[in-house]
Amino acid sequence: MSDQDAFGRILESLYEAMLDDRRWPATSALIDEACGIVGNSVAVGEGPKDDIRIFCAGLYYRGQRRLDLEREYLEDFHPIDERIPRLRQLPEGRLVRIRDLYTAEELKTSSTYNEALVRGTYQNGLNLRLDVTDGSYLIWNLGDRVGSGGWGSSEISKVMRLLPHIRQFVRVRQALVRAEALDTTVTALLDNPRIGVLHLDRRGRIMAANDCALSILRQGEGLSDRDGLLRTLAPDDHLRLERLLAAALPTSDAVPVGGSMMVHRPSVLLPLVVHVKPVRLPQPDYGARQVAALVLIVEPGRRHRVDPGLVGAALGLTPRESQVAAWLAEGKSVEEMARATGHTNGAIYWHLKQIYQKHHISRQADLVRLVLSIAGFK
Repeated sequence: MSDQDAFGRILESLYEAMLDDRRWPATSALIDEACGIVGNSVAVGEGPKDDIRIFCAGLYYRGQRRLDLEREYLEDFHPIDERIPRLRQLPEGRLVRIRDLYTAEELKTSSTYNEALVRGTYQNGLNLRLDVTDGSYLIWNLGDRVGSGGWGSSEISKVMRLLPHIRQFVRVRQALVRAEALDTTVTALLDNPRIGVLHLDRRGRIMAANDCALSILRQGEGLSDRDGLLRTLAPDDHLRLERLLAAALPTSDAVPVGGSMMVHRPSVLLPLVVHVKPVRLPQPDYGARQVAALVLIVEPGRRHRVDPGLVGAALGLTPRESQVAAWLAEGKSVEEMARATGHTNGAIYWHLKQIYQKHHISRQADLVRLVLSIAGFK
């Protein structure tokens, strides 16, 4: 299989995984195969540059998740891993050898490097950090190369080519978490009231729109519908939108590529966030009008109010824990909560940790689902 074919397979699988988390193991395995590595892991975190807090992680070896190694690292080694603050300080998107994030002395003495990374087969792997959105970031760990060969320019080039698409995957997943729309179908998304959803055909014409998207388009403050085509208010934004849609809906045999952009609105309003995801068409489709791209429109500031008192009574939380849980379900970031309360980010994370322990969960996404179910959002 050619590198282009392998790249196309990865992208196709990655876009399917955006709507169905069960597809990620297969996507991860394709990445391992294409890059010739034993495994890779993706972690998403928040926090200041000198204190990375991981709230979502997945460690896979050729498609098989290793929860044992995942838990061991997060619980026993992450708090003392010397490379973590250094990784956070690196320029966004810089690829670095994992061993280069340790000093010469630490390569001899670090328990993380000499125990956890040996068991995980990551001592000779690669690391990088990508900023995602709202103060969160993605850490991508690529394991050791299979066999005796090291990291050559060809393998590095493959990794760099995948970077924007891995970032896009996380951005879309985050948008779906906030909309309480995880693991749903393209069609079912039209019923979601918390995020704007558009279906486009292969020519970029709007086939369907949910109520949230229709409301945004009718207002015309950034995005609008003109003769069945998506338009922006600002000319510069429209050029970017045209490029984004052209990449997702190529007229040739090129691999469809998704992406995200900001759409500016009048100065008093925050920009809209637009995510475009290609949708695989049936082969052959006999020329039928099919959904070829999914557009998700996120409107910052459009948040559902959650009653902290109701959440606290149902989950047995303290008043401060109840407020943090409610704000998280409304879409506030840790930084926003800290500013609103006058506390540090660390204090907010401490409250989240107490909630996790009380309800035996480990991710913000799990807490959001729990709170929204109590608050009555369907």
